Amino acid sequence: MPVLVLRFAALLLLCLAGPVLARASDATRLRVMTFNVRYPNPDDGVNVWANRRALFVQTVAAANPDIIGTQELFATQGADVVHALPRYSWFGRDRRGGHADEHMGIFYRRDRLRLIRHGDYWLSDTPAVIGSMAWGATLPRMVTWGIFEARATHRRFVVFDTHFAHRDEDDGARERSAAMLMAELAPIAGALPIVVTGDMNATPDSAAYRLLAGRLTDAWVASPVRVGPDRTFHDFTGTPDRRIDYIFVRGFTPLAAAVRTDHAATVYPSDHFPVVAELRFDAIRPGGRG
Repeated sequence: MPVLVLRFAALLLLCLAGPVLARASDATRLRVMTFNVRYPNPDDGVNVWANRRALFVQTVAAANPDIIGTQELFATQGADVVHALPRYSWFGRDRRGGHADEHMGIFYRRDRLRLIRHGDYWLSDTPAVIGSMAWGATLPRMVTWGIFEARATHRRFVVFDTHFAHRDEDDGARERSAAMLMAELAPIAGALPIVVTGDMNATPDSAAYRLLAGRLTDAWVASPVRVGPDRTFHDFTGTPDRRIDYIFVRGFTPLAAAVRTDHAATVYPSDHFPVVAELRFDAIRPGGRG
């Protein structure tokens, strides 16, 4: 594998140098990544998982996130990541309720965070029914969530990770999925701070995006410092043509965001660029539990 391209990494360090250096003394910060892994498709030719696995791990290690919301993750890929980066654990069922298909797997740093509770539901009219589909979607779509506690401060927060329907004609399904996701935030999170990660397959001019951004903060848009292109899907070309991967928050202030374009020659870790956001917990409101 050629040497990992460092130009973007250098820019990212410049962008996030303050938060990185502050981590030891400022425990009010959280670094989040969302990453569509691209499932291990044997028909991907030069882009098969075996050829990009090491680069994927290097990209995660360089970003050094506390939390990663993934999409299209297969259990074998999750095992590869935690084998190479043993400080991380991950959880989640696949979209059919087992571990043989795609997961919305959530990774977290065990030394920084404690997992309190986790669960999932399906984006359908019967969200408790495993593998259920609705609204014209051709595959089961779901949300994996986890309640975490920061070990240094005991601050709690909730992460929701999802992957909306992918076809052009699925606008209605994506809008309904966004509405259901928003409706389930309060029953699960209550007043706790929230992070939503996902490949929404929805651009910023869509109804699904407007529903999410109307009640949550788009970390990329709100960050005072941004590095990288705003578009994220590039189909292994390195030239992204649309923005569909997001980090939304409530109860956090975004400090910096980056769309990482790590690659080694013509090899990319995935067909999506990951998004990384440096967040700061907002002050606890009187009577709040965050």
